[in-house]
Amino acid sequence: MSILIGRDTRLVVQGITGREGEFHSRAMLEYGTPLVAGVTPGKGGQSALDGRVPVFNTVAEAVRETGANTSCIFVPAAGAPDAVLESVAAGITTIFCITEGIPALDMIPVVEEVRLAGARLIGPNCPGATSPGTAKVGIIPGSIHREGRVGVVSRSGTLTYEAVQAMTDAGLGQSTCVGIGGDPIVGTQHIDVLKLFAADPETEALVLIGEIGGTAEEEAAAWAAEHMADIPKVAFIAGRTAPEGKRMGHAGAIISGGKGTAASKVTALEAAGFRVAGSPTELPALLRDAGYRG
Repeated sequence: MSILIGRDTRLVVQGITGREGEFHSRAMLEYGTPLVAGVTPGKGGQSALDGRVPVFNTVAEAVRETGANTSCIFVPAAGAPDAVLESVAAGITTIFCITEGIPALDMIPVVEEVRLAGARLIGPNCPGATSPGTAKVGIIPGSIHREGRVGVVSRSGTLTYEAVQAMTDAGLGQSTCVGIGGDPIVGTQHIDVLKLFAADPETEALVLIGEIGGTAEEEAAAWAAEHMADIPKVAFIAGRTAPEGKRMGHAGAIISGGKGTAASKVTALEAAGFRVAGSPTELPALLRDAGYRG
């Protein structure tokens, strides 16, 4: 079993004929993802990926003709908010926005519109998600995964890859790996993904990867302490040496007013029963120490 994506996924890629869209769409299709349609305005009636995927002018047309229920957005920052809203209007229920560089003020009304529609937005500025052996949506390399029962949620794409590779090398497979994105305004937070993992009977352990800035990790820790007390839980927090007031990497990775420090996050996670690693490569050993055998 998996969360967000799986055998029932019918994916449409917005921006499939662009350089990044085409490259990653090909990788998704070759992984086995049910990629049923692409959208590029003005190129409706054509096909992509060597004729294997039909291209439509609008998401509404793609949904009507193919039954698409999930979208992945590779649209430049200026058009990405409208691309999200187009998916929502067409009835898409799960939306991954890979695009980076979208102004936070542009995303505030978009996130609210998605919420009011009852849809789910992952991102923007996210790497997507992988349910190993079933589907991958976004830019996460498929080769690093192994089928298993560890749920992974992360704010950082590259740290996700490092942690997943370390687990795979240690023989610990993943149920689903979700990158939620590192921007200040994103559609899905750690706590939202934890709720999905808690409801998945085949997710038996949890890896949470966070970073400085905001309070999302603390809120997720508090929820996990109450609702996921009985499963092995490990975490890693990036940015322990970052100076206050200086943005480090992601737009959301900034300490301000004494809040969002690595120390506060580590303290909250440990109090909630997480074992906190000093580096992503330590996560597999900590999972074993927490009693998970895979």
